[in-house]
Amino acid sequence: MFKEKAYRALPGIPVLLLAIVMLIVPVAGIVVAVRTAEYGEKPVAAIITWLIVWLVDLVCLAGFFTVQPNQGMVLTLFGRYVGTVNDSGLRFANPFYTKKPVSLRVRNFETAKLKVNDQDGNPIEIAAIVVWKVIDTAEACFEVDNYENYVHVQSEAAVRNLATAYPYDTHEEQQVSLRGHTAVVAGQLKSEIHDRLSVAGVEVIEARLSYLAYAPEIAAAMLRRQQASAVIAARQKIVEGAVGMVEMALEMLARKNVVQFDGEQRAAMVQNLLVVLCGEVSAQPILNAGTLHH
Repeated sequence: MFKEKAYRALPGIPVLLLAIVMLIVPVAGIVVAVRTAEYGEKPVAAIITWLIVWLVDLVCLAGFFTVQPNQGMVLTLFGRYVGTVNDSGLRFANPFYTKKPVSLRVRNFETAKLKVNDQDGNPIEIAAIVVWKVIDTAEACFEVDNYENYVHVQSEAAVRNLATAYPYDTHEEQQVSLRGHTAVVAGQLKSEIHDRLSVAGVEVIEARLSYLAYAPEIAAAMLRRQQASAVIAARQKIVEGAVGMVEMALEMLARKNVVQFDGEQRAAMVQNLLVVLCGEVSAQPILNAGTLHH
């Protein structure tokens, strides 16, 4: 398994100045050698030597490269990983090194709208935004074929898996849903994408849903179902609260000895209170001028 290792490349400016000098010196040497031929000397060997020096200097010019801020330059020599240069600026290394730039900047992308079934089997459309960056250039270059495409494909796979793990909506507080628990869902999505991309030397900074809706073919039906479920859940809360209020009222009346009820009167009292508390329309008071007994 590849891990990034730092490579200290030579600073480019001093080496560039030296390379310029080495380009001028052979030319001057050739000129001097040609002039000496006027005195009967044979400058062939000197000219060939200076030409070789000049050609070697030209080859060395291929060793210069520029590293941008927040960028890594991956160096390989005939298929062998040498190291990564992270120091920005003009640098010089072996001219036979193959140099591949890898951006270390923060990047983000939005997945396509995926159509998938949620935990309840309802078709939904879902999309997510993923913020990521490369933290290990060696893994990004050598562990996967194309790390950018790998990020996109694995992110979409994680979104699909997330959608099948939770229902679109629920009225139970203890059950996590895609619509009602966005923070929990985002944390789970980030964790799953990070686990998938760790092999490629990629860190996931943030992941969250950017689009969530029922599929068009069932949107109207699911809206009616959602409304009905909301009404049922609301009525259930009302009944639970009403029962608690009736129980509390009867206990307080009995504790303070305000009035004594027999079984039939207690049942009538409970019925009346539940009607008042659970009714859709406000109750109309009726004054009883008689006694409690009929």
